[in-house]
Amino acid sequence: MSLSVNKLSKHYGEVVVFNNVSLQVAPGEFVAIVGESGVGKSTLLNCMAGLDSWDAGSVSLDGVDLGTLSDDQRALLRREKVGFVFQAFHVLPHLDVAQNVALPLLLLGQHDDARVQAMLAAVGLAGLGERLPQQLSGGQLQRVAIARALIHRPRLLLADEPTGNLDPTTAAKVMDALVAQTREHGAALVLVTHSETAAARADRVLHLSSEGITG
Repeated sequence: MSLSVNKLSKHYGEVVVFNNVSLQVAPGEFVAIVGESGVGKSTLLNCMAGLDSWDAGSVSLDGVDLGTLSDDQRALLRREKVGFVFQAFHVLPHLDVAQNVALPLLLLGQHDDARVQAMLAAVGLAGLGERLPQQLSGGQLQRVAIARALIHRPRLLLADEPTGNLDPTTAAKVMDALVAQTREHGAALVLVTHSETAAARADRVLHLSSEGITG
């Protein structure tokens, strides 16, 4: 899936979050976005998915202008073609690991235990499908989040500080799983991060500031 952001601007009242941001992400490409705290990296990621509104410019996925879609149409596009990995995991505590990973499939009316087990194995969680989230470490929970984000084979993966709460060794393992799986599935990956180590894994690194974005 190609992603096109054209002259995008976002304000909160008089406060400029970012201005005149343009970028292109090709299918299968891994792009990291870095910048100081408060420059709107997470907000930009939310705009790319149509989760947040913007004040000027456009966001297009495979040529479809998100600004022309209804909320329901955006939600369906995300459900079918976009995956998310957040810093805070967002794993549901009352579901076991396998059930958490299977959620995107269920939302699409699909059921595939074999795919769930294969994905768990791919991120280093083989045999842990019946455990509850509170029985896992932070690094394991983040790999659950990666497996869940990729289980429906999205064309675009958006990752917001996925290693932000992890120690360096665990962070490296999580990035290994994230990069390996997106490469295997040919998905485009946009990573927002403070970590220079994580950003160094990308095909390109872009720097976001209130004035725009540079490569």
